[in-house]
Amino acid sequence: MTRDQCRPRLRRRRFLAAVGVATVAGCTSPGGGTSSADGTDVGDGTGGSDGTATAPVDGTDGGYDHPTPSADPDWEAPSVSPQVDLRVETLIENLEIPWDMSFTGDGTLYLTERTGRIVSFDSGEVSEVARPRAAVDAGALEPGSEEEPWWVEGGEGGTLGIAVHPAFPDQEYVYVYYTATNGGAKNRVVRMDVGADDPAGTEETLVDGIPANNFHNGGRLRVGPDGNLWVTTGDAGAPDRARDPSFLGGKVLRITLEGEPAPDNPDLGGDPRVFTYGHRNPQGIDWLPSGVPVVTEHGPTNRDEVNVLLPGGNYGWNVARGGPDDDQWESYTAHEEFVPPLVNTGPGTGWAPTGATVYTAEDIPAWQNRLVVGGLISQSVWVVTITPAVGDLPLLGEGAQRYDADWLHPAYTATAHRFLQDELGRVRHVAQSPDGTLYAITSNRDGRARGKFPRKTDDVLVRLTAP
Repeated sequence: MTRDQCRPRLRRRRFLAAVGVATVAGCTSPGGGTSSADGTDVGDGTGGSDGTATAPVDGTDGGYDHPTPSADPDWEAPSVSPQVDLRVETLIENLEIPWDMSFTGDGTLYLTERTGRIVSFDSGEVSEVARPRAAVDAGALEPGSEEEPWWVEGGEGGTLGIAVHPAFPDQEYVYVYYTATNGGAKNRVVRMDVGADDPAGTEETLVDGIPANNFHNGGRLRVGPDGNLWVTTGDAGAPDRARDPSFLGGKVLRITLEGEPAPDNPDLGGDPRVFTYGHRNPQGIDWLPSGVPVVTEHGPTNRDEVNVLLPGGNYGWNVARGGPDDDQWESYTAHEEFVPPLVNTGPGTGWAPTGATVYTAEDIPAWQNRLVVGGLISQSVWVVTITPAVGDLPLLGEGAQRYDADWLHPAYTATAHRFLQDELGRVRHVAQSPDGTLYAITSNRDGRARGKFPRKTDDVLVRLTAP
C-alpha cells in the first residue's frame, strides 16, 4: 500500500478527583480492527463553479487558499518520534455515551451525551445544562448487559456535536448537533443560550433537514480559526448523493455563527452552505498550524481516511476509496476530479477514527504539532504526523505506519503511531483545552466495545499527560 510501510435525571454529579491514574509506556502496533460496512467497528485542488476539484497541488499548504489570522505559514512538522510514556487520570465516571466536548476561554468544559443531555464540567463538578427537547434518546447499554446492541430509536444518532461560541461568556451560546424525533428522520444544528434559566427553551434552529439514519450521521461541530462554524455530515445511507452539492448528507458545511452560508464558500451550484462534498461519514475536524483543515472519516470495511479539506473539493464517495491494488473500489488515480486522501488505512485494518485535535501544547511535548485522533474499533489513540512535502519525516520506530503511496495526497506524508491500545476502550474524541490540557472521552456503553469493556465505571472523561 505504501512505499515505506512498517437513567435518573441528576442535576449535579460530583467530580471524581483522580479516580484512576495510570502510566502507559510507549506506543503499540499500527494495525486496527476490522470495521463493518457502516464504518463503526463491525489530493488537493480548489473547487470550481461546476463543483469539480482541480488537479492536486504540491506545496506546504496543499493548495489551500483560505488563510486565517492565526495561520503560521512557516510551521514545521516534528521530525522525531512521538513515542512517550503517558499518564492517564480519570476525571469523570458513569457518563452515558459521551460524544463531543468544547471549552470556553476560561476552561469550562461542555460535553454532550448521546442519550440526550448536555453537561458542563467546571471547578470539579459536573452539572446538567440542558436536554434538547426534540433530540432522540439513543439509549445506553448498561455495563455487563448481554442485550443486543442498542438499536433503539436513534442508532448512531442522538445528541452529538457541540461547540461553544468564541465570545463566551459575552455571548453564552452553545451550538449543538442532534438527531430530531419530530418531522421525520433528520439531524439539525441548533443554538441555545446556556446562561438562561431554561437553556433548552431558547433553542434556535440554524440548520435543519440534514439527512439522518441509523448510521452515518456525521455530527462534529467546530468553530474554525476563521470564526465560522464547521459541520460534518454523513451520507445517512444515501451514498449516491454524497457527491450531490444540493444534498446536505456526506458533506462538510461551513456557516456563520448566525447560521448563514459563509460568504466566501465555493460556488458548487448547490446548497451554498457546502464547503466540501463526496464524504462518507466524517467524524473529526481540526486545523494544521498553517490553517489548513483536516478531517477524519470512517471508511467501508476499513479504508478509514484522514483528508485535507480544499474549498469545493470532491472526495469521491461512493466511487473511489482506495489505490490501484484495491479490487473492491475504484482507485483515486482513475479520478483526477477527486481529492485523494492523506491517509487511507486500506482493506486490511481500520481505526474507525473519530474526534481529533491538532495538539499544540507542552504537557506532552512529543505530540506537539501532530494530529491526535480517537479510535473506536481500534480502541486506541492515534498520533499522526502530517509532514509537508518539503519537510523531514519522523523516524518510524516500532509499530509506526507511513502513508506515502503514490496515489495518496501529494502535498503531505502522514506517519501514524498507536497509543493506549485497549487501555481506555473505544475513544470517541480527543480535545485540547485552552490551557493546553489534553482530554479524551470513551464510548464503551454503546454496545460495540470489545474485551474488558465496558467497565462498571464507563463511560469516562480522562486527562492525558506525560509524567
